[in-house]
Amino acid sequence: MSIDQLRKFLKKMQSEPALKNEVLSSSTADDVAQIALKLGFEFSGDELLRFSGKKVGKVTVRKNDVPGEYN
Repeated sequence: MSIDQLRKFLKKMQSEPALKNEVLSSSTADDVAQIALKLGFEFSGDELLRFSGKKVGKVTVRKNDVPGEYN
């Protein structure tokens, strides 16, 4: 299930500072999903956005609203 993959990715991110920095510097949820896919975790940017507000370990997923972004 994709949500399980997302949770596992977030746990991995907690223990790898370089991965955390890469994720935090990403522009979109789809970019984060692509980073995860390269590491063998499969979930979509949309699933990541729907996970906003939830916490896994020390990581809380938050959607950043970017000025000028269309909904």
